[in-house]
Amino acid sequence: RGVIMKTKKKIIRTIFSIAGIVAALCVAVISFFAIKGAIMWNNAKSEHPIDALVTQLQSADGFARISELPDFYIDAVISVEDRKFRTHNGINLKSIARALLYDIKSLSFEQGGSTITQQLAKNLWFTQEKKIERKFAEVFAAFELEHTLSKDEIFELYVNTIYFGSDYYGITAASRGYFGKAPSELSEHECAMLAGLPNAPSAYSPDESPELARQRLGMVLDSMERNGVITAARAEEVMAAA
Repeated sequence: RGVIMKTKKKIIRTIFSIAGIVAALCVAVISFFAIKGAIMWNNAKSEHPIDALVTQLQSADGFARISELPDFYIDAVISVEDRKFRTHNGINLKSIARALLYDIKSLSFEQGGSTITQQLAKNLWFTQEKKIERKFAEVFAAFELEHTLSKDEIFELYVNTIYFGSDYYGITAASRGYFGKAPSELSEHECAMLAGLPNAPSAYSPDESPELARQRLGMVLDSMERNGVITAARAEEVMAAA
């Protein structure tokens, strides 16, 4: 029995030693990519300072202020893209952990758990290339955006820079291109449809696939209902009007 106990203790010590080594390696790898991400962000910020970039975008033709956007559109975007947008500090740790678990299971780097602020940072400074250091740079940029700008300003910049398919960049171009009207004139089902496009603009574009666009509309309304933004009855009314 004494030999067995000694063997068990030895195995346990070995397991803990291996676990410690793995943990140390993980910390080292994360630190390495975090440093690379910080350098990437500092370089991007030096080349394109936040204040200058924001001023340039806000003065562009067709820039839609949040006061010009229907409440239904704002609610739809936040519901489907980042329901914690009004309360988080730029990142959503739960979403990142969930996305990281998925990536590990699938041995891919397909999901990033990005908030609206992170997506804005990616649109303004970085490419769509899926690199770990780029994700860290995106996080650093998101923190600074949240510190520098108001939530309304971040939302404005986001919807004015995202791609909606069919060569339409920004909510004004998409609204006029798809529906022939200004963003302030959008109906509720048009708001919900546009809110759903950036997830996969080429696939959900009404010009390319009206049926998929309608399916995506239903998904957006379902998200709004689940998040308590609208009732089931109102979701049905909006869907019926589409």
